[in-house]
Amino acid sequence: MSARELFTFRNRDFRAAVGVTAAILIVTVIGGFIVLPFAQPWVQFANAWDAICSAAGLPQRTATMAAPEQTGRLSEVVLTSSTLSRSSQEAIGRGATLAQRCAICHGPTGISRADSPNLAGQYAAVIYKELHDFRSGARTNAVMSPFAVNLTDQEIADLSNYYAYLPRLPAYHPTPQLPKPNIVIYGAPMRGIAPCGSCHGSLDNKIGSPWLEGQSEAYMKAQLQAFASGERRNDISQQMRNVARAMTPQEIEQAAAYYASQPPDVVKAVD
Repeated sequence: MSARELFTFRNRDFRAAVGVTAAILIVTVIGGFIVLPFAQPWVQFANAWDAICSAAGLPQRTATMAAPEQTGRLSEVVLTSSTLSRSSQEAIGRGATLAQRCAICHGPTGISRADSPNLAGQYAAVIYKELHDFRSGARTNAVMSPFAVNLTDQEIADLSNYYAYLPRLPAYHPTPQLPKPNIVIYGAPMRGIAPCGSCHGSLDNKIGSPWLEGQSEAYMKAQLQAFASGERRNDISQQMRNVARAMTPQEIEQAAAYYASQPPDVVKAVD
């Protein structure tokens, strides 16, 4: 049989090969552009066309994010670039006195020996928001809620300024440094996940977003899981809930382990 006759539809083997290839292509297209988009529990599509547009990276008007039913209070804190941007020595001194009550969980120097957050050098706006949320009930915790409910606005500001003034120190339980996982470097654009550094960057950060280097791996993992389940819902504009719901359990573990392994910039957050 000549080469010309070999690659014609008169050849039964050639017809079979083309048929198998076409079938594989069709199954792949259906699976990638229809089945997998509809399998995402965090997104709802009105029809197959919207699912195809989503898989192709095109905007769709009718796709909506599915979120757990909201109950309880949401955060009412409004943050701007000027929130606690300037602190006085008097405010820092008052905060140091108040912080003696916090030392059992967050450490006498703001570095926790347990799985509580390290507060030394944390952005003042972050601590300010979380304390307000604990006080209002937008965020709940068996230890923090009873403590915050009696704080005044001035005391919350003083505590925030004090901890922001402290130098960022190495974690009490450091772990070997790990390479950056893809979810931290690139995010997952097809699932609406931005790189972690776009909000939690070490050089710049979004207002209200904490720096994460050296924080407890167990704590960060627990908070991501709480955002994903809707148990925690005091994030601004539901951004962390949308991100965490789209992350896989493995990605949550990788992000928490990576940030826990990184040393914080040993500098003062507030001069």
